Amino acid sequence: MKKFCIQTHSRTEFINIDRQVSELVRESGITEGIVTIFIPHTTAGVTINENADPDVTADIETVLDRIVPWRSADYRHVEGNTAAHVKAGMMGASAQVIVSRGTLQMGTWQSLYFCEFDGPRNREVWVKGIAGE
Repeated sequence: MKKFCIQTHSRTEFINIDRQVSELVRESGITEGIVTIFIPHTTAGVTINENADPDVTADIETVLDRIVPWRSADYRHVEGNTAAHVKAGMMGASAQVIVSRGTLQMGTWQSLYFCEFDGPRNREVWVKGIAGE
């Protein structure tokens, strides 16, 4: 397993991690297989979504904020970051991408995004590649 660190700067932030994951795949020597990207945090996640228009991640943030507001009288979690936990759960803690000829295989408009919901923080992203056809 390989990992890299991310410093986030806002409460909510979507950070493209294609470059870092691709670099770790190259270093691993895996040319055919699958890579799993895992986020070991309960208030951050990972998603695959459009990379061409930054309004897409802005819209995702807007919709998540509407569905899961930061403050609610219904929340019982004492730490005060219930919304971050819920949003991270909605995004998910992992993503898998096929590797072919040493390259991540994603659609034309797709990218991997680290999703911060309780920043700013120092975060880790874990990456594990498995070789195979």
